[in-house]
Amino acid sequence: MIDNKYYVLFGVLTLLILSGCSKGSNEDLKTFISVNKERPPGKIEPLKQYPPYKPYSYSAQGLRSPFIPTTVMEQKILAPSSNVTPIFGREKQRLEGFGFNALSMVGTVKKGSTLWALIRDPEGTIERVKVGYYLGEDNGRITEINNNVVDVIEIVTNGNDGWLEKPNQISLKEK
Repeated sequence: MIDNKYYVLFGVLTLLILSGCSKGSNEDLKTFISVNKERPPGKIEPLKQYPPYKPYSYSAQGLRSPFIPTTVMEQKILAPSSNVTPIFGREKQRLEGFGFNALSMVGTVKKGSTLWALIRDPEGTIERVKVGYYLGEDNGRITEINNNVVDVIEIVTNGNDGWLEKPNQISLKEK
């Protein structure tokens, strides 16, 4: 049990501390306020006016990506033909699920008279392909395989309900 003298001592100390706060003058504060009230008010410059926002409609979805470097083969796009169309009814091959630029050639293998290209996909899997196989998302069909290059003809839209044949290549990636 706490003795009453501690309560009294606590009360006296509290009164002494609180009485110390009320002593002193605040004349310096009153002087500061009066001096600043007499000064002329500052001038705030108006905000800069910006032109109103004009929305932009992007209409180049079908064009070549600006982030993919152009190649000489892309510049030789063949003239449109009325009989160029992708084969819609055929079963898609595994490498058609990847973008063309995500595929890389890592080598070749010759079995009999057939030269096979070794293509690495973004998942790291290496697949063996030959002339006539399809790869890439744009209906790319392999037309020729050399030791260093796989030539592909892609069938892409021309933007006007038609199709174009676009030659492309996958070169051997050497480390």
